Amino acid sequence: MTDTALFEIANARVVREGRPILDIEHLAFRENEHVAIIGPNGAGKSTLVRLLTRDVRPLHRNDRPTVLLRGKERCDLFAARTVFGVVSDTLQETYDRPVSVRDVVLSGFFGSIGLYRQAEVTPAMSTQAERLLEDLGIAGLAGRAMNTLSTGEARRALIARALVHDPDALVLDEPCDGLDPGATLGFLKLMRGLAENHALVLVTHHIDDIVPEIDRVVMLRDGRILCEGPKRDVLTEAMLTELFGFEARLEEREGFYRLRAR
Repeated sequence: MTDTALFEIANARVVREGRPILDIEHLAFRENEHVAIIGPNGAGKSTLVRLLTRDVRPLHRNDRPTVLLRGKERCDLFAARTVFGVVSDTLQETYDRPVSVRDVVLSGFFGSIGLYRQAEVTPAMSTQAERLLEDLGIAGLAGRAMNTLSTGEARRALIARALVHDPDALVLDEPCDGLDPGATLGFLKLMRGLAENHALVLVTHHIDDIVPEIDRVVMLRDGRILCEGPKRDVLTEAMLTELFGFEARLEEREGFYRLRAR
């Protein structure tokens, strides 16, 4: 295990219906690092995110912990929220309900889905929520219900929710899925801005989502790490061909990548 890691996974195996769907020997994410985890559908990417959030548990394989946050196996929920915030399709589906955008952001302080009646929202929490809504360009949507928003608008609200504790890292699971081209460009610009103050863990099967700020790439296939390392060393036509199973052609322009079939 690595003392400097924000969070770290070692010897973690997740099994479903007797079949391993994730088997990670070692993977660490460090301070101020921007990492992309890429792989085809079914590679285990979402399971990896759920492992980090403790929504799934790995098999017990030895006496050593399999997931550490800042070197600790156990930490309270508040401490975990200061380490990383997660925005995923699963979370967005959970919020497809008549909950106001403002309450969605405030619920990040309590780790709840919407606000419980007994939740005590302080003036400082309200100020923080309003600031984040403004920063993310959705202040005008504060009173709207989440189930009336576009996919991109709802995703920005969930990012604001994840940011209320100013976490060290943001984990964005397939952030551009379901977005039209204009919304995708806006979201890529947003990710670049977020990278200025937070570590990013971008989980995607779209090479186009990898913004120039990403400096390390992890390739995941069949629940295992196929390859990892600096972006320029890993994002090659040969490795992408092996990862996705077709003869890949890679184009780069101003730090952005596009993948095409030959």
